[in-house]
Amino acid sequence: MQRTDQITVDAAARTITVRGTGPERTVPLYSPEGFAIISDLYVTVGWDQKYSYGFTWLGRPIIQLPDDMVRLQEIIYAVKPAVIVETGVAHGGSLIYSASLCRMIGRGRVIGIDVEIRPHNRAAIEQHAEADRISLIEGDSVGPAVLAKVRAEIGSDAPVLVILDSNHSYAHVMAELRSYGDLVTPGSYIVATDGVMRSLTDVPRGNADWAKDNPAHAAEDFAKADARFELSPPPFVFNESPLRDANLVTHWPSAYLRRVA
Repeated sequence: MQRTDQITVDAAARTITVRGTGPERTVPLYSPEGFAIISDLYVTVGWDQKYSYGFTWLGRPIIQLPDDMVRLQEIIYAVKPAVIVETGVAHGGSLIYSASLCRMIGRGRVIGIDVEIRPHNRAAIEQHAEADRISLIEGDSVGPAVLAKVRAEIGSDAPVLVILDSNHSYAHVMAELRSYGDLVTPGSYIVATDGVMRSLTDVPRGNADWAKDNPAHAAEDFAKADARFELSPPPFVFNESPLRDANLVTHWPSAYLRRVA
């Protein structure tokens, strides 16, 4: 579906009709196809209206779609990482989220990296109840000095899971994938968040350049170039619905790179 398409929802007839770039089609409203059309609009309109800015985790803004956080929880529970490395700190909500999951699992700690950690955010993180499982590194996530600190902090601990949520340009995400891919242990993941950018080229707060300049494009190219990794959405642990991977409500398409070798 293209944003130039005309979409007609007939609630009485329980159908959705799409007209525009391709052949006209009508699908049942209450179907996986109907859900995909509606959820695509929900994600793009919600992103433009900053819907994800309305959530916190244990008191700190998280700025993520709840669907993505629940899916990430499934990965963390399955992998049970000894170390979670996160690039991008912002208000610290994601770090707190990961640290609290580590506490519930009974193992793991979090390393948060950002080119600038604002003093009030640092203070809030360091004073939080989950602070004992979090260490902060300020600097360029792909800078040699920062990478050396990260490697030293990880030491020989394993498994290692990496979440990329800093500068979302293709070039920077690709540099992070190349820099942090070696740290990810086999069976674990590197997660390149916010690939939804490629679907936001024509929304009011979007940018036409995002069609190619986005994390999903970087992750797809990285998987093609590095045989150690495969694009692998987390499997459904439990699913009694007719919906599958293609129906995920997410800001993170093509995000999950699983290390297979």
